[in-house]
Amino acid sequence: MTKKLELDSIDRRILGLLQDDASLPVQQVADEVGLSVNPCWRRIKLLEEAGVIERRVALVNAAAVGLGVTVFVSIRTNQHNQKWLEGFARGIQSIPEIIECHRMSGDIDYLLKIVVRDIAHYDRVYQKLISAVPGLSDVSSTFSMERLKHGVKLDLQSLS
Repeated sequence: MTKKLELDSIDRRILGLLQDDASLPVQQVADEVGLSVNPCWRRIKLLEEAGVIERRVALVNAAAVGLGVTVFVSIRTNQHNQKWLEGFARGIQSIPEIIECHRMSGDIDYLLKIVVRDIAHYDRVYQKLISAVPGLSDVSSTFSMERLKHGVKLDLQSLS
């Protein structure tokens, strides 16, 4: 269930804490934001029900588990109909190495972020992609040489 929710300063502080560490006990979050446990727990539940908190996950260090290559793939297509888009969505969903996909404005239609072990692994993913999604007119890959900044925490203070 997703509903519009106005965030106040306490909600933003709760979200900031949970973005840093989603495993924090409610008691600790409540202490940090100046609430008792029950009102804090209710706010967290409302944030979840409203879709503000989508899910709680563990962030895995890709290089530490042997997935040290990040590839950004630019895709152009001359197919812009609903049927093709549905097939494209199914195709990319079926490839777990594709961790992000964005529909873009400008010269490229889609941008994929793919995380793999090495170039050979990427080549296998590329072969799966072009097999799963017909009608791609240009698939161009660039490899990340170094990640200079990485984060998933949104700046909620800019909302105040």
